[in-house]
Amino acid sequence: MKPADREAFFARLKASNPEPRSELSYDSPFELLVAVILSAQATDLSVNKAMAKLYPIANTPATVLALGSGGLEPYIRTIGLYRTKARNVIAMCAQLIERHGGEVPNDRASLEALPGVGRKTANVVLNVIFGEHTLAVDTHVFRVSNRTGLARGKTVEIVEGKLMKAVPASFLFGAHHWLILHGRHVCKARVPECWRCVVADLCPYRPKTPAPVERTARAA
Repeated sequence: MKPADREAFFARLKASNPEPRSELSYDSPFELLVAVILSAQATDLSVNKAMAKLYPIANTPATVLALGSGGLEPYIRTIGLYRTKARNVIAMCAQLIERHGGEVPNDRASLEALPGVGRKTANVVLNVIFGEHTLAVDTHVFRVSNRTGLARGKTVEIVEGKLMKAVPASFLFGAHHWLILHGRHVCKARVPECWRCVVADLCPYRPKTPAPVERTARAA
């Protein structure tokens, strides 16, 4: 994608959603960190439902740690891989308390050293909480980047590296959310909704999907 097209691409996404934000519900850096860990291979909706039950009971490293894995599991049972995630969250809480005074660290090395936290999760926290120009590449961002030609690559690491170079500097802070939301709601995996895509003319994807034909009521 040409530089001018990349500029137009993000300008349009911004115009349609001037202040993008995560669809995960959270009220603190710790709550976001837990939610992102739990969101792996799960929908934001399922995580939000679970957190709505958990956070009134426990929403700090100390209170979640006090639950233990067995106490945490019932709250997140509806989320995929909940047993493994429960163990990771409990271990993560212990490490936050032991090494960081119960606070979420603001550097990549410390974040990625936490149990259950990989590069994608660290990127989300650094971007959303600490305002860093990072790009978390999940399945939606990976798909949109490759499909539109914005940043093509066979691995998330390659796509992330290319995106960091391809995204105009003025759009870097919001790019993560714009791409995720676009992939989640418009540029969908099976059938992208090209007919209502604000960047369709900039995208080389073929064939463009037409608008669905409305079904008419059968004649009596």
